[in-house]
Amino acid sequence: MVQKAKYSIGQLVRHRIYPFRGVIFDVDPEFANTEEWYDSIPEDVRPHRDQPFYHLFAENDETEYIAYVSEQNLLPDENREPVRHPEVDEVFVRTPGGDYKARQGMVH
Repeated sequence: MVQKAKYSIGQLVRHRIYPFRGVIFDVDPEFANTEEWYDSIPEDVRPHRDQPFYHLFAENDETEYIAYVSEQNLLPDENREPVRHPEVDEVFVRTPGGDYKARQGMVH
């Protein structure tokens, strides 16, 4: 059974365990990455496949990157600072409240 995504495109989230945050730019209703990617996750923290997975423009203290994260490992991010990832401004417009709204025609 595929569950409804808890988070939405443009929402700021942070990882439950690892020190990174980001803005969601796409959602898969269930795991849709490679087996190699899935198998590279340590078994004791490997998420189950039948949940939404999120594509993030992510950042940590050192760098910006694209992350693919299971719903069980995300929390809403209360930090209202802008995300530094260089692609964020190409896809989103920042709202006065600090959230992100997709630019016209950029997100399906």
